[in-house]
Amino acid sequence: MTSADSDTGLLAPGWAGSPAAAETADAAFLRALLDAETALTRAQAALGLVPDEAVAAVTGAATPGRFDLASLAERARDGGNPVIPLVADLARAVGEPYGPFVHRGATSQDIMDTATMLVAARALDPVLADLGRTERALAGLAAEHRDTPMPGRTLTQHAVPTTFGLKAAGWRSLVLDARDRVTAVRGSLPVQLGGAAGTLAAFTAYGADDATALTAAYARELGLRAPVLPWHTLRTPVADLAGCLAFTAGALGKLAADVLTLSRTEIAELSEGSGGGSSAMPHKANPVRSTLIAAAARRAPQLAATLYGALAAEDERPAGAWHAEWEPLRDLLRLVGGTARDAAELTEGLRVHPDTMREHLGLTHGLIVSERLSAELAPVLGRARAKELLTGAAERTRAEGRSLSDLLAEEPELTDVDLGEPTDPARYTGSAGVLTDRALERR
Repeated sequence: MTSADSDTGLLAPGWAGSPAAAETADAAFLRALLDAETALTRAQAALGLVPDEAVAAVTGAATPGRFDLASLAERARDGGNPVIPLVADLARAVGEPYGPFVHRGATSQDIMDTATMLVAARALDPVLADLGRTERALAGLAAEHRDTPMPGRTLTQHAVPTTFGLKAAGWRSLVLDARDRVTAVRGSLPVQLGGAAGTLAAFTAYGADDATALTAAYARELGLRAPVLPWHTLRTPVADLAGCLAFTAGALGKLAADVLTLSRTEIAELSEGSGGGSSAMPHKANPVRSTLIAAAARRAPQLAATLYGALAAEDERPAGAWHAEWEPLRDLLRLVGGTARDAAELTEGLRVHPDTMREHLGLTHGLIVSERLSAELAPVLGRARAKELLTGAAERTRAEGRSLSDLLAEEPELTDVDLGEPTDPARYTGSAGVLTDRALERR
């Protein structure tokens, strides 16, 4: 395969050059397929089912560089998967007398599923590392800005004040949720071993007294979990992968969506540490990391939906359902791998602008604290009168551009009421600091 034919990620800047790109490339899948084949030979040798000499012969021949990826891809059309031509090439490379021990007792799906789990495990490890970087960066931001006031926004409008520390703590909570889900799935990835129809019959025919012991030995060889049953049409492992990957993309997408909004020119409460340029506008510093994360978050759910759809797999081995998983799963691993990298870079370089946040608290001329004033004035004026007075004052504030505190100070009923603290947005962040502290206790 020439460089012109290979998938370099030209249209995928979100994952190009990431660890996930390397761990999910065709060469990585080839390596995983060969690892699955050699591990099966080692596991059978450990149980006395094949001679030890076969292990050395198969392992020596299973060098990825000796196999032609383009040829394997083309010949995969004949049997519907790349394992069939690979086994033929590997057995030929091993030669006599040990070539017949290659793939002995297994079916193509055993090797393809196991290799897919290996690829997933290898791709998830750097994802977890990058989620750790993101979590640490967000913890630092949340602690530093525990009491930094800013407008809280609901339905795109100013609501009541909040703090940037609480916002960052919320992002971190989602990142930790993603980490926990990825960790659980990473630890549960199983080998696949069932033979032609999930009964392990061929391994028994080749002399295994307890073929389930072979599954356990196979799992040990690869560092994966031994499943209770072959899962040729019981696709929980793939569905769990789909779920944790889609969640991770969405969790990081929430962070990106907030950064994109808050880094708008008109808002400018945040900015990326190293914005991207424009081909036409020299002044631009685009939030590129957030943009790529947001793009991934939009694609991930549809890819996961395909994998969930593959759960409805007929018989003991399916036609089409299993085959439909390969590309969307690889795309998901790539997307999330690139997104985790981008999130780490984004949060480690994120710039916070507290002065701008504080300035924006005054954009509504005090209306952002109307909730607090309602609570403060109800005992003094009665609930109905307090609502009537504040509603009228709010209308005048919007119409005249005068501050709510100035208008209220002119009301005879409020002559003896101290409106200083109740009209200060920075003094109305509720339990934001306590909530931030509590969130940061989670490790």
